Amino acid sequence: MNWYSGRVLPVVISTALLASCGSKEQQGQQQGPPPAIPVAVYKVTEEPVVGADTYPGTVVPLNEVQLLAQVTGYLTDIYVQDGQRVTKGQRLYNIDRTRYQAAYNQATAQLQVARTNYARAAQDAERYVRLGEQDAIAKQQIDIAKATQANAQSQIAAAQAGVSAASLDVRNSVIIAPLTGTIGIAQVKLGGLVSQGQTLINTVSAEEPIAVDVNIAEQDIARFLKLQQNKAAVKDSVFTLILPGLKPYNLPGRVATVDRAVDPQTGTLRVRIQFPNPKRMLKAGMNVTMRVLNQDTGDQLVIPARAVTEQMGEFYVYVVGDSNKVAQRKVMTGTRVKDMVVVRSGLKENETIVSDGLQNLREGAVIQVGDPTKPAAAQGGKPTAAK
Repeated sequence: MNWYSGRVLPVVISTALLASCGSKEQQGQQQGPPPAIPVAVYKVTEEPVVGADTYPGTVVPLNEVQLLAQVTGYLTDIYVQDGQRVTKGQRLYNIDRTRYQAAYNQATAQLQVARTNYARAAQDAERYVRLGEQDAIAKQQIDIAKATQANAQSQIAAAQAGVSAASLDVRNSVIIAPLTGTIGIAQVKLGGLVSQGQTLINTVSAEEPIAVDVNIAEQDIARFLKLQQNKAAVKDSVFTLILPGLKPYNLPGRVATVDRAVDPQTGTLRVRIQFPNPKRMLKAGMNVTMRVLNQDTGDQLVIPARAVTEQMGEFYVYVVGDSNKVAQRKVMTGTRVKDMVVVRSGLKENETIVSDGLQNLREGAVIQVGDPTKPAAAQGGKPTAAK
């Protein structure tokens, strides 16, 4: 009985193992390949694009002068209103000139005295010279007379300098517009005391034309230098502005100045773009956005920006191939246009890419067109050809 039981046990175990293996094979056959991943797709097409790069900028006047007091005194007259348009040479302010006029009158009188003294010294010197020719006077007296005449001549020069200085003070007591433009808000009120070379009374800025300063990266320098030489840049509206509140400013600009050196702290170069400003809409200090047309202008390949993934500074898309298998492909992107982006290289027109559901994809995965937010099992899990 024991011998028989020992013979039966291996047979039972072998049968159990075979049954187990058969069950696993049947289970594997029932599972089959992984279900197709539901995604949304997009067919690459060409669309008309106006591609532009944007730069933050600051409006600056091409010419601006600060009106500093050139003499000390009280502000006695104001001839303009704050914010008014002024023309070059227009009278703006008066500073009390009483003492400066008195100093001028005194300097003029001193000049007259110096001239009178010179005339007398010249006559004396001439008389002494004639007497010397007759040996009627000592040579020393002649020399003294000539020295007195020369000194009187120097006194005239000194008096003339005094008159010029006093006259300048009188003129500086009247402040005139140094250029045509717009005057700002006065920093001194009527009757206020101003000090020579210290008190800022106001500022006058030229507003037509005006400029916008932007900072560009080093790799853009060659491009802007080329645009500076391009006479058609204005006609082609290469440079335009977007004002605060996203209001477009459609009068085109041109490159006026490219700074001499790159800022070592920021690695950027300042460029000044000149714009017409006939309606005085652009004001100094205003923050604007400057648009510069780039190569992405005309008919361009565009795809949804969400279809692009970034890896280590490089950009990729999933391209749908044969049997609905996807392959990752590197692309070079360009201008962003709302929720779309220009593709400069890496794709061809009419190719199909995955636009939604990228997070579940891997190289070689099989996809089906469906709702990426729902699991594959709920959508049948069978590949559907991407059209």
